[in-house]
Amino acid sequence: MSDYSKEFAIRRISSGLHASARDHIAREEPLEIRIEGKSIAVVMRTPGHDRELAAGFLLSEGVISSPGEIFEISECPGNAENTRELGNLVEVLLVKGSSFDEESLTRHVFSSSSCGICGKATIESVFGNFPKIENFRGVSPAQITTYPDKLRAAQATFEKTGGLHASAIFDPAGEIVVLREDVGRHNALDKVIGWSLLEDRLPLSEHTLLLSGRISFELMQKALAAGIPTVAGISAPSSLAVEFARESGQALIGFLRGETMNIYAGNPGD
Repeated sequence: MSDYSKEFAIRRISSGLHASARDHIAREEPLEIRIEGKSIAVVMRTPGHDRELAAGFLLSEGVISSPGEIFEISECPGNAENTRELGNLVEVLLVKGSSFDEESLTRHVFSSSSCGICGKATIESVFGNFPKIENFRGVSPAQITTYPDKLRAAQATFEKTGGLHASAIFDPAGEIVVLREDVGRHNALDKVIGWSLLEDRLPLSEHTLLLSGRISFELMQKALAAGIPTVAGISAPSSLAVEFARESGQALIGFLRGETMNIYAGNPGD
């Protein structure tokens, strides 16, 4: 397993006392994603599961729709003369005859939730790529309330650093199918979606997604790309995330803490 943290010497102050100590910090490095040798994105991520990250990114951005479109995903060694590039390149080769619209990708990649996107136009463009949820199958609130403790127990790196987001997919029985951690919320979700894609498990039409932090529009969009009907988060959703869920047919749950939750869209189940 990759080491997702780095250890640093620090000075710690507690109750007025100064002491030397060492602390584990979550790793953050850039990853360049290339298709057929052409750079399409650079994302800041925690190294590890980079093939999954690239696959999930391409699916959620509408570049591919199935694992059959991918010929190969390679983690490239990079340029030995540029130490920052080493191990931070992923090359994607598509099957013969496949192609991607680079201009369309550029228009639909959002670097953050503060980039000034137009809500209505964006929602309509997403529904052009990903179908709405049909034949919704929910999960009971009583079962969902058990998910945060399971998530936290499985977050090995968070326990060391306290600085990583997590995304986890739960099966209908309430067990974790896959969990990934990353400094970026979007990256953690892309990794679990990418794993599901490469394992040929999509769509996740009977599964639930649990997010460790705030639920943004982009996260709802990525969940829809994977066919996930129920999205729950420990923290709050954004207004556009709620509007998106109500349009997409997804259930959206926020502030999932202990025995309480807020249901912003859909009906999780009885």
